[in-house]
Amino acid sequence: MPNWLLPEHIADVLPSEARKIEEMRRLMLDNFRSYGYELVMPPLLEYVESLMTGAGQDTDLRTFKLVDQISGRMLGLRADMTTQVARIDAHLLNRASVTRLCYAGPVLHTRPSGLHATREPLQIGAEIYGHAGLEADAEIQELALASLELAGFTEVRLDLAHVGVLRAILEQDALAARDHDAIVQLLRAKDVPGLRALTADYAQTTRDALLALPNLYGDVDVLGTAKHALPDLPGIAKALAELAALAASAIGRAQVAIDLADLRGYQYESGAMFALYVPGLPNAVARGGRYDHVGEAFGRARPATGFSMDLRELARLLPTADRKHAIRAPWGNAPELKEKIAALRKSGEVVIQSLPGHSNEQDEFECDRALVLDDSGSNWILKNLG
Repeated sequence: MPNWLLPEHIADVLPSEARKIEEMRRLMLDNFRSYGYELVMPPLLEYVESLMTGAGQDTDLRTFKLVDQISGRMLGLRADMTTQVARIDAHLLNRASVTRLCYAGPVLHTRPSGLHATREPLQIGAEIYGHAGLEADAEIQELALASLELAGFTEVRLDLAHVGVLRAILEQDALAARDHDAIVQLLRAKDVPGLRALTADYAQTTRDALLALPNLYGDVDVLGTAKHALPDLPGIAKALAELAALAASAIGRAQVAIDLADLRGYQYESGAMFALYVPGLPNAVARGGRYDHVGEAFGRARPATGFSMDLRELARLLPTADRKHAIRAPWGNAPELKEKIAALRKSGEVVIQSLPGHSNEQDEFECDRALVLDDSGSNWILKNLG
């Protein structure tokens, strides 16, 4: 096997693609800052116990593990940055007030999340800590939609779900609560026959509610249907009201869909959840939601909500970036030439000096002008290239 081949679902990012990713990263981080979010940079690897805190089995399966040569303890290469940022808020910052944090960096997955997905996503996201109200959820949802708008996506679908619905149902039935892991798996797969078999001995109210969930998906009218199909429980009423408010806040920015059986974040999230979809990709490009309990394991329970997305996945969907106009200049040490090049670069121009004996080949730049001496041979001027 050639020694330049990379592992499956691991790839180099070439110039034009890298520029798209970096420009999106800068735009989004600058936008996060305009909302008051502070940038943090968690480490790429930590002790496994810290990385797995509150993260659930899915994250454990996605995490590469290795032995620390210094301590002998097991380390993990992060598969997600959310728990790391929660640790920073709970243990390092330890603020009493609302805290807004954002981040951007690579994560590693043992397996790809989709057919063409990379195992080395470049994750970017934002989190709010310290506010349990729906206002924080609405801000995070708005920020996620704004991020896709900045990336150039105009057709966006927002899928909303809420773990509070299932939890309210299971709290009323000890027998059903005992099977909650199996119920979650069946609901994720929308396996109605399997759900019928599992719930055969449950209380009729519980069974009817669980069997109704896989069919409670569609536009916002589903919320009205759910009120009649599900038990009249405070937890369900609260969840449906929160979903209605979040759906209303997204009107005009996204097509809204509701799916009360979407429980992909069940082990992790604690309230409203959302996923964002764009044309050309079957998987969600962004996911977010409330996760109030993650900080408990770090010694400080804090209300929390946030979202993240993969910039590499987004860049794959965007058209190739236009080549940037540049200026070609000769190589030389003449003070006048160096001063002219420095002045042009300071003004924002790209100036590429041709090294002796070589022509320039770039994917990103198109030299439409050249820096040449005028007819007198004493002044450097710009000449348009045909």
